Amino acid sequence: MAHPYKYAKSHPSKLVAAFVPSGQFMTYDDLDKAANKVGRFLQSIGIKPGDSVIFCLENCPEFLHLSWGCQRVGVRFTPTSVRMGADELTYIVEDSGAKVLILSIHAQAARLPIKIHSDVRMFTLGGDLNGFTSWEDSIRDVVGYPLASSSPGREMMYSSGTTGRPKGVRKAMPTGAFDAPDPRNSGWNARPGMGFDMVHLCTSPLYHAAPHRNVAATLAMGGTAVIMEHFDALLALQSIERFGVTHSLWVPTMFHRLLRLPSSQRDAFDLTTHVAAHHGAAPCAGHIKEKMIEWWGPILLEYYSGTEGIGACSITSTEWLTHKGSVGRASDGVIHILDVNDDKLPPGATGLVFFESSSKFEYWNDPAKTNHSRSKQGWWTYGDIGHLDAEGYLYLTDRRDFVIITGGVNVYPQEIEDFLIQDSRVADCAVFGIPNDEFGEAVQAIVQVSDTQEDQMSSLADELTRQCQIALGFIKSPKNIHIVTDFPRLPTGKLQKKALREQFLSLSTKPAPLTSILNH
Repeated sequence: MAHPYKYAKSHPSKLVAAFVPSGQFMTYDDLDKAANKVGRFLQSIGIKPGDSVIFCLENCPEFLHLSWGCQRVGVRFTPTSVRMGADELTYIVEDSGAKVLILSIHAQAARLPIKIHSDVRMFTLGGDLNGFTSWEDSIRDVVGYPLASSSPGREMMYSSGTTGRPKGVRKAMPTGAFDAPDPRNSGWNARPGMGFDMVHLCTSPLYHAAPHRNVAATLAMGGTAVIMEHFDALLALQSIERFGVTHSLWVPTMFHRLLRLPSSQRDAFDLTTHVAAHHGAAPCAGHIKEKMIEWWGPILLEYYSGTEGIGACSITSTEWLTHKGSVGRASDGVIHILDVNDDKLPPGATGLVFFESSSKFEYWNDPAKTNHSRSKQGWWTYGDIGHLDAEGYLYLTDRRDFVIITGGVNVYPQEIEDFLIQDSRVADCAVFGIPNDEFGEAVQAIVQVSDTQEDQMSSLADELTRQCQIALGFIKSPKNIHIVTDFPRLPTGKLQKKALREQFLSLSTKPAPLTSILNH
């Protein structure tokens, strides 16, 4: 695979990206010139190879301008969530040692006080903000000629922080020319339909690792990216038909929303160009995946990986139908299941999932966390618990940090969540442990329902509790179920369980205030 720079020379007028619903379009030539402008401006203000740049932007053309411009001048760039508050943004800027921050005026953080040390150059996009310089004004007169000197840069993504402060995933900088093929994209050639004619639908924010890598790989093959500025189920279907989308990336929450559309809307669009729907980032309930395969056909491709990039699994729809609940077999690295002493466990035994891989990384400024992610054999883990079957298919049980120990028994929240979400009245759910004098921890569940069930919250909670006791037994059943009508997740589909648990413990036991505080 090549580099977008080369397609700007050979196919300058080809569409590289379309943004919906705004209707903004960009050709490969547009991207090439914009990236050169970014690179030239960064060099003009003293940014050198290896320096850090952070941008906090929504899905917009400037996101691609910045990411490709940084890659041309050897910059280590970090896209950050527009949903984070000022404290977390300040932490990431200072932790990464950033020299530049570009902040969208529309980002939530832009409306909060930001206190960053004075040697960080701060720019705002889309409006004025006290203490910031206009990004548009700064680069307006920069000419997008090819750079005289360039070196390859790369991203330093921060983990989602589901169990604490996000950590920077730092890897060695690439070597060679900035437009050399990225070896991380080599595996994409083996995927069905990938290539110059592909059209990829990006449904999630580009500041997350998987959407970022998928779009980067699409551009590396000369394809077209259709980038949703925010997710809307009906707009996603419209975009597949309008642009002839061939490939796409989803999280399970989006499948829920797609399936809630009336059948008249779901059946109204021609989706025949759509040959591969990748999904991951969070567990997908079996009955939801079955409905999606029934609707779209066997085009769902599930993956299991992480920002750290130390291993991966994948599974086709056909495989999944005979191995329901699995995230597949290893597609990168070798899987090992280890016990608490880092000794290997046999097939069927549950333990911590490790990958034997040549990939290397470190959690920036956190050697203890880096060491905690390695086994005595030198293998890496994302922190997930699971088991392998005799054929090498991996089944995930839960996160290491989410295990509930009640009465000396390990309880895995995902098992309970998978059971609860089978009820058609349940839109989403989260299970975690809370302190209990008798058992150490008790199982707590929070369940989201639609507004139509709001007047039946109490009876539904009792009914779900009884169902759990019958199906799962007393130990695994939630001792308490709260019903709420608003239950947000990160755009990746991941729930910030640690923060949710802390919020829950600080509240009264009434569902109403919980509903409001979850809307953060």
